[in-house]
Order: sequence, then structure tokens, then C-alpha cells
Amino acid sequence: MVLLVHHPVSPFSRKVRIILAEKKMLFVLREEQPWQPSEQLLNLNPAGSLPVFVYDGNVVAGNYAITEFLEEACPDVPLLPKTAQARAEVRRLCEWFDDKFYSEVYKNIVAEKIYKRFLENQAPNSKLLKIGLSNLSFHLEYIDWLAERRNYLAGDDFSLADIAAAAQLSVIDYLGDIPWEGYKNAKIWYSKIKSRPSFKDILKDNIKGILPSKHYANLDF
Repeated sequence: MVLLVHHPVSPFSRKVRIILAEKKMLFVLREEQPWQPSEQLLNLNPAGSLPVFVYDGNVVAGNYAITEFLEEACPDVPLLPKTAQARAEVRRLCEWFDDKFYSEVYKNIVAEKIYKRFLENQAPNSKLLKIGLSNLSFHLEYIDWLAERRNYLAGDDFSLADIAAAAQLSVIDYLGDIPWEGYKNAKIWYSKIKSRPSFKDILKDNIKGILPSKHYANLDF
């Protein structure tokens, strides 16, 4: 059995789910709360972070390790390009979204709106939300710039860079915080990603107690 320990609000869990779907791997989901890791999760991954990939009794923990493992173990559907230079560009953008976007946008919006609600039953810090939304504008401008010049974010072909970006954006979009109308090229690019079969289950996600934005699952938004 292939098991993915995840949570719908975790962008890295979403990233791995999309990769698995692109590679047409069957898997079972088990949900864990990222803001309050259980003993069972800590036994699988002492860092307490999501996602965790379990297959045939083996455990691969963490966003980077799972991504690289799946790319090596399932080469029939490659998500990295052939040349070293093109792979470097994909990895650069993956790092941009996994690290920079996550710390500048996700933590200031999602952690404030969702983590605080379930972990501490507190209202979000309005100053941090404002910082997150301001940072979001910067990142959307960059995505818009890339999408205007390229077919996909890293070049001509769909890649891990698109998955990393869409996984982060989809959580923010669930909350309705992305002003798509101001970023035409980014919106066209995201519409292409949303339309992929691998994204279908992401659009069905439901975060307990929080309804998705009206356009969240709409492919023609």
C-alpha cells in the first residue's frame, strides 16, 4: 500500500499529491494536523512536518526528499527537463515557491487565518496579514512576468516548478485572497494548471469549518 500522510492546508502535501497524480500512482491519504503533530506522525517523521510518504513499510519524509524520490523512482513521467540548465531553472523556481513564497506569503496569511484558529482559537494578526497580502502582490507580479514570456513558468513544458507554485497558490486561493483580475497572464497560467487531471482532487479539498472561495473549483474563473 502507498500512503501519503497529509493535510489539505499543507502546500507541500498538495505538491506531492499532484506529483503522484501526474505519475499516475495510486495512493491512500491519511490526514494529520500540521499545527499539532500527533505521536503517530512524530514516529514517522521526528520533524513533525508534512507530508510523509509510506510504501511497503518504507518511509520517506519531507517535501524535498519525497519529490526527488518520486522523480527517480517513477521516471516514466518526468517532471524535470532533460538538460542540466533547464533542470536548474526548475529547481530555482521550486526553491522560490517552497521557501520564499512560503515564508513571505503563506506563513503570513494561511498560518494567521487557519493555524491560529485551530491551534490557539485566536484571531489573525492584521499587521501580519497585511504584510502577507503585500508580499503576495510581489509574487503575483513575478508569476505574471514569467507567464507572459513562457508557456509554463520554467519554460515550454509543464514541470515541478508549476506544481510547486500552484500548490502554494491554491491554498491562498481557497481563502479567496488572490486578486486574479489584476494579473492576466498569471490567471491564464493558473487556469491551465487547474484544468489538469492531476489537480482535480485538489479542487475538491475541504478545510473543516472554512468554506472555499466561490471560484475555487471553477476552471473558468
